[in-house]
Amino acid sequence: MVACYKGFLEIVQHLHHCPYLDINHQDNDGNTALMIASQAGHTITVTYILNYYPGADTEIRDCRGFTALIKAAMQGRDDVVSSLVMAGADLNAVDTTKQKCARDWALKTGRYETLNRLRRLNLRPRAEQFAESYVPEWPELKVLVAKAMVNKSASQKITQRIKSTFGFNFPRDPQENGVLDHMVRITTSIHSPLVATGCRPLCPTSPPEVGKRRLAVPELVKKHSEKELGESSVCHSNGSISSIIPNIHSAETIATSCCVDTERRGSIISIASTGVRTFIPRHMAHRNSVFPSGCIPKIQIVKSGEPTPKKEKKRKKHKGHLEPPIWKYKAEKQEKKKAEKEKEKSKKEKKEKKQK
Repeated sequence: MVACYKGFLEIVQHLHHCPYLDINHQDNDGNTALMIASQAGHTITVTYILNYYPGADTEIRDCRGFTALIKAAMQGRDDVVSSLVMAGADLNAVDTTKQKCARDWALKTGRYETLNRLRRLNLRPRAEQFAESYVPEWPELKVLVAKAMVNKSASQKITQRIKSTFGFNFPRDPQENGVLDHMVRITTSIHSPLVATGCRPLCPTSPPEVGKRRLAVPELVKKHSEKELGESSVCHSNGSISSIIPNIHSAETIATSCCVDTERRGSIISIASTGVRTFIPRHMAHRNSVFPSGCIPKIQIVKSGEPTPKKEKKRKKHKGHLEPPIWKYKAEKQEKKKAEKEKEKSKKEKKEKKQK
């Protein structure tokens, strides 16, 4: 609870391996670790609890009847609200005192961005799963091209020319589900040609959905066999990507064959013996993502033989070229500096005359 309140993610990750930990334990006010992290706005901690603690209950209430979702909505934690809703938290759950749900509390506390996020989640309650069957083409492109290619009459052409010449194009916000949203989806999708690495979803036919409980990683491990998990994940070896996870012996052989020096050899994950390597977060895995074979190369710093580039001299002003304007306050400053310099010069000259 203290780690969730302070945002100590590493402690939350290490406590995941403790067999005697009760993730749904409540304090004197009825708060759980998930409630505390949700109210504090630690999004990564909340998602880690939802993904790696199988018994985490999102519908536990405190002494006032508030759930983790209601507390996050009251504090305006938009990302936490999205994580809880997509993990299966009940949007219609109300508190025991005032009988208000998360939307009502967000409206009462003035969290309009949270209301907008909930509205957008309701409009698209199911996450889009970018599987191998996904076609990376904007669906509205064909309709727009067909409209543009239709033969127009003379009157339609004249009206279009008049509109284009006398019309005003004001800046507008990008359209929802428009070409910009589609470009973002393409560049960040799992099987995108622009993304070098990715993972294959275990359940491509049932993506995350609003109101549907999402299984945690330990529950997925119990549900699916090691062979199925190995086929649906991506591993790296010798700079290439393959879809089979090597066991711990093969990883050791790669590391030993790559580098003889034991000090430079990266440590292999001890948890990989279970066969589920891709479920471990990348920052928890004691390996290098750039050099996945386990060998850390030596880096030599060599001074370049080329001389350091000299600063370019200021070019002379040309009469025909435009120059930036001198502002009034800058001109006054320059005049003051010139006057002060002239006074100092006159004082020095007077002193020299007196000495002579």
